[in-house]
Amino acid sequence: MQSTVTPSKEECARALSAIRDTLYVLGGKWKLPIISALLERPLRFKELQKTLEGITPKILSKELKELELNEFVTRTVYATSPVTVEYELTPYSHTLQKVLLELRDWGLQHRKKLKDCSKARRAAGTPSKIILNYLS
Repeated sequence: MQSTVTPSKEECARALSAIRDTLYVLGGKWKLPIISALLERPLRFKELQKTLEGITPKILSKELKELELNEFVTRTVYATSPVTVEYELTPYSHTLQKVLLELRDWGLQHRKKLKDCSKARRAAGTPSKIILNYLS
């Protein structure tokens, strides 16, 4: 059974601050997908862009620079002709593995819930365009 102890104002403030810090570093549409794409192996810029359908080169470049500044990604330049640049996760980025797995599991659960709700609404004759568009 869980304890019903109410956290202090300081504990709440610390927790909110930690969440804000996390969202500041990893927030946005692309950072976590970039990290996920690099989990299997290092990728060149174009390979990464192709894997992340829909990201523009400008945004990918910006996101990679921010991930590099926060020590999640390393950029290696090889003296080939033309120059080859490869992006790889740092050991530190693997500390996000548990978070990524939890987000994946929650996302799968949420998508199933939305599909089930959508089916129920259709059966009742009240489809929801928002949910149907989201699941497309």
